[in-house]
Amino acid sequence: MKYNFNITILDKYIIKKFIGTYFFAILLIIGIVIIFDISEKIDDFVDKEAPLKAIIFNYYSNFIPYFMNMFSPMFVFISVIFFTSKLAANSEIVAILAGGISFKRIMYPYLISAAVIAAFSLLLNLFVIPPANKGRLAFEEKYIKKKYENTGRNLHYQISPGTFMYVESFSTWNNTAYKFTLESIEGNTITSKLSAETAAWDSTKGCWRLNNYHLRKYVGNSESITTGKTLDTTIAITVSDFYRKKKMVEQLNYPQLNNMIETQKMRGDQMVKYALIEKHTRFALPFSAFILTIIGVSLSSQKRRGGIGMNIGIGIALSFSYILFLRFSQMFVHTGALPPGFALWLPNLLYAMIAFFLYRIAPK
Repeated sequence: MKYNFNITILDKYIIKKFIGTYFFAILLIIGIVIIFDISEKIDDFVDKEAPLKAIIFNYYSNFIPYFMNMFSPMFVFISVIFFTSKLAANSEIVAILAGGISFKRIMYPYLISAAVIAAFSLLLNLFVIPPANKGRLAFEEKYIKKKYENTGRNLHYQISPGTFMYVESFSTWNNTAYKFTLESIEGNTITSKLSAETAAWDSTKGCWRLNNYHLRKYVGNSESITTGKTLDTTIAITVSDFYRKKKMVEQLNYPQLNNMIETQKMRGDQMVKYALIEKHTRFALPFSAFILTIIGVSLSSQKRRGGIGMNIGIGIALSFSYILFLRFSQMFVHTGALPPGFALWLPNLLYAMIAFFLYRIAPK
């Protein structure tokens, strides 16, 4: 059987209802969330004398895209459940089917709407949210959270192929690394080892100043030792690398995120898992719009004794379970049980199977 996939009046009606309900749900829920967020943080705003302009434009204007995208699956599900349940309650679904339009063809405008929402979510993830997060997190650090302090110790990095750095501790107070060691290795042989009591970052020269250093060079069976009070050296790591936090990946656009992943993999940096989680989440989350739309239509296309309220309750429960599962799947990455790519797409895979099952039984 051939299907007509030209946009009809019915398609336009469903698309308009779907997308309209989606953005209405966003505006409604975001308004409620902002009110609760203000009530929770008002003491911090007052105590730290946060300017009203900064609260509005640096925090909440950047908070909205972040929150909107994070709970996009819930908004999609509620939107589909709400207006499709109304169509079913008014017997409009029955009338459409009686008019010779198959259930598969009814899904067409829903999937077009899901594609628009997925593209919108992907656009936010790749281009809008990273710079918005930069402003939001900077505001939180200044007016809400305590000043960041680096608590990392015994830091090991491969800063370039064959060059390894070790730092016992790093102080953010004076930008100084303690018990600094830099080793160059060719094959299985150490060719040089540079050690210093401290390595202080010189922002004017853009280099590290080593204090009380010892340089050992190995050539064959011979060894030469050079010592001194101070030595300026440039290596492929800057002071900003010691300030990298878990949430820093949220501030990077897609090319920057990929560059960070390559650098951290080369260095053997354990923080790479946060960058990989962020990368796969940016694509997995928008794709969920298709899966949750199919589940929502399949659940709400028939009349239920509980009415719209029952369908909305089911929709909220399923959407929250998806978001929870997506967050929980990150634990598989942190524990090393699953690779990031598989772990972050696992919720979509599981809910896709649920969607397929519900879609098959819905016409019956």
